[in-house]
Amino acid sequence: MRILLYTGKGGVGKTTVSAATALRCADLGYRTVVVSTDAAHSLADAFDMALGAEPTPILPNLWGQEIDVLHQMEKHWGDVQRYMATVLAWKGLEGIIAEELTVLPGMDELASLLQIVYLHDTGDYDVIIIDCAPTGATLQLLTLPEVGRWYLMKIFPLEKKAVQISRPLLRAVLDLPMPDDELFDTIEELIKGLDRMKALLTDPDKSSVRLVLNPEKMVVKEAQRAFTYLNLYGYRTDAVISNRLIPQDVSDGYFTGWKGIQARYSQLVEEAFAPLPILTVPLFEQEVVGHDMLRRMAEAIYGEDDPTRFYYVGQTQQVLKQDGTYQLRIPLPFVRKEDIQLIRSSGDELIVRIGNHKRNILLPHVLATLEVQKARQEGDWLVITFQEEERP
Repeated sequence: MRILLYTGKGGVGKTTVSAATALRCADLGYRTVVVSTDAAHSLADAFDMALGAEPTPILPNLWGQEIDVLHQMEKHWGDVQRYMATVLAWKGLEGIIAEELTVLPGMDELASLLQIVYLHDTGDYDVIIIDCAPTGATLQLLTLPEVGRWYLMKIFPLEKKAVQISRPLLRAVLDLPMPDDELFDTIEELIKGLDRMKALLTDPDKSSVRLVLNPEKMVVKEAQRAFTYLNLYGYRTDAVISNRLIPQDVSDGYFTGWKGIQARYSQLVEEAFAPLPILTVPLFEQEVVGHDMLRRMAEAIYGEDDPTRFYYVGQTQQVLKQDGTYQLRIPLPFVRKEDIQLIRSSGDELIVRIGNHKRNILLPHVLATLEVQKARQEGDWLVITFQEEERP
């Protein structure tokens, strides 16, 4: 089983990259399903055919699915929604308004996560490819298990016990609809499902995230931020796909400036995401729609490679808290400490220069407000220690 997640800023082409990858996997004989978790689906457009709320056959060995939030919420959250609607109706809200208010923030992401677990557990597929929502929504999606686990361990048992004690009194005195034990069991299963999803997507033997970007300033910066937080939450990124590069043989003067911009930011991509491999895709002469164009894109990205291979193994960054300080750990094998230079270029950016090479690292918020105290070599890792600035 292999799980590949493709994410990036909206409009960079992650859907076509996901579709092209899925088609290549199916052509190689893998039973492959490609799933869109983006609320504004375009996966069906890439294949130029209709896709359903459940896996829809596309070609031999290939299925596609555009997750229908309402369908998935009824499937996984229906009992909870009906109880919430009953409570809101009891408070005097009209039926349709009460039903609308039961769609809580984050429920669509939750439904998407549970579908990934379900597809994995069926055993029907060798490869699951996730065409994720734009970066910000994807990061929210991937942090949900952390929140769910905390709620399950710290708050949920107290609420369940309190309701069990107060249920008879509140029903008798206020005629208030109270949740029964089955409802709590449903919520508990949902939260456990999130925890299982986290274990699945952080399994280094199964899952990888791949960042799709265009070599442009704002796009690269957002991809850097996503890369930082994916590392922080334990999700392994194994490749970056730089999409829509203008071919050098395009001679039209209109594109001269754009080629210069792309060359400059392609260098930044190398600096920001090392040691990950950068897979490049040209800007094609026509839109990437339909099986033939998707196969052309897959050929440009992977060449003769199998897309299910691990392009990079291991963590590219770690953030640890130790003795009241924070440590940023970066793998830098075969480098001497005296060859390393640290430069703080802005509040949330750290440049690590090694001879003629440099790494451009966007710091997570927890480190961006701290000062660099020291740096040391620990085996093949560069360990940078951060602490609060001392005040007089």
